[in-house]
Amino acid sequence: MSAPLLAIEDLSVTVRTDEGHAQIIDRADLVLRPGSIHGVVGESGCGKSTLIKAVLGLLPRRSTIDRGRILFEGQNLLTLPRESMTREVRGRAIGFIPQDPFQALNPVFRVGDQMMELLRWHGLPGESPPSRGRIDRTTRARHRAHLISMLGAVQLADAEEALERYPHQFSGGQRQRLLIAAALACGPKVILADEPTTALDVTTQLQILKLLRDLAETFGLSMVFVTHDFGVVAQLCDTVTVMYAGQTVESGPVASVLGTALHPYARMLLACHPDRAADLAGIPGAVPSPLAPPSGCRFHPRCPEARDACAAARPATREPAAHHSVACVLHDEPATATATR
Repeated sequence: MSAPLLAIEDLSVTVRTDEGHAQIIDRADLVLRPGSIHGVVGESGCGKSTLIKAVLGLLPRRSTIDRGRILFEGQNLLTLPRESMTREVRGRAIGFIPQDPFQALNPVFRVGDQMMELLRWHGLPGESPPSRGRIDRTTRARHRAHLISMLGAVQLADAEEALERYPHQFSGGQRQRLLIAAALACGPKVILADEPTTALDVTTQLQILKLLRDLAETFGLSMVFVTHDFGVVAQLCDTVTVMYAGQTVESGPVASVLGTALHPYARMLLACHPDRAADLAGIPGAVPSPLAPPSGCRFHPRCPEARDACAAARPATREPAAHHSVACVLHDEPATATATR
């Protein structure tokens, strides 16, 4: 397989709160290879969005990265100066599509002005960023023409007119297309999409998913797509990571994970999907608080297949199938998982 374009290795993130230290990410891993779309799936509160913010260097001020690396093209992003992250990586090499299209755009500025600001600081694809964000009329005209072409690429009608309108003059689906165009504008190699279809109706969601797949193929993009829906993963993604309470519990090709899920949590998530279950099922209990997470495998208090070993220590990550890994004592050596509760 090709070398990873983006790799998160053994990452842990803690946030200081008034109630204590919350461990949001606990030694998580993720691998994104060139030209692929990698899904990150799990319930709300599992740390998916925090993982994306860590890559972008946008964690809250009270956050601490306790361990791990985030490698982009072999460079550890955690060691880069803030200025380099701002000018060279965030928005330029790595684009971002936020979750809520109704909150992401400033309501008092025209859409065109907001999108032009991206190009003002990061420049056109393949070009160096303008010095101190200063551009002349000729450059501004080139930037505007580029934005019009990007709005056409995301299938937004009347692109020139759209640049002169305000956010409230667009529907939710149109706003999401604007945000996708903005993420693509500077020619990034990777797009991080944080549940970009959650606020949309089902019909519009399907259109956006198809658009993202087409754009990834057209522009040769790699993408990390955060979602809580395995149905979205099945439609869009090539590989997937399943997260629970900040831990990576399973990862592999989508066909393999959907066909033969190895971790009990992944299987129970799949059983919750209406397309895969005769009766709608739920997962008893709730995601534990990061202020006081359970020991060992964090899923063991809710797991119907839990053993004593699950609480004793965090399971090692195994690879029972090619490129398909799981962290569960059920896939350890037989002697490890003999005692049952």
